[in-house]
Amino acid sequence: MHFIPALDLLGHDAVRLEQGDYDRVIFRRPVEEVLPPILNLHPDLLHIVDLDGAREGLVRDDLIRDLLALSGGVLLQMSGGIRSVETARHLLELGVHRVIVGTAVWATPHGLMEFADSLGDALVVAVDVRNGRVATGGWLEDSGLDVDDAVGRCAEAGVRRLHVTAISRDGTMSGPDLDLYRQVCGRGPAVIAAG
Repeated sequence: MHFIPALDLLGHDAVRLEQGDYDRVIFRRPVEEVLPPILNLHPDLLHIVDLDGAREGLVRDDLIRDLLALSGGVLLQMSGGIRSVETARHLLELGVHRVIVGTAVWATPHGLMEFADSLGDALVVAVDVRNGRVATGGWLEDSGLDVDDAVGRCAEAGVRRLHVTAISRDGTMSGPDLDLYRQVCGRGPAVIAAG
């Protein structure tokens, strides 16, 4: 088991949204204030979610550089706004260790294979689940894809890791969705449980 704390960012602030709702911010502090106590816990990796990027489909180089400087050498796993293989590669070139891609891998019939073939071990596929279906676009859209189908496609594509989020539990402090994690674990890719 690995310790991978997550930081959701709006602007340069760490936030907690209730169930991914951008209008329900229940915590907000500057990342410079929040990060040091987390780093004192010696995490294996930091999971960073750029919520602005997720909504707008963009990656902010300045944010990445700031986070790399603040992380004290802890590896970063980045998500939010990664809509192309080129953008993912750019993040890796900046120094990000892994990229989590959701919307773009599900957007086209060949998106998943394109990302898997191009990024290999640096790719983590986001399987963000609401009512048994995969949500995309910063959790604002329903992909129409069933969670079992998504996990099966990832296994077939050779994806090594999934980042699975139970949206209904995210930010609620109500504990993990064990039924969801039982459903997806052991089907090929390793599962990073979130939400």
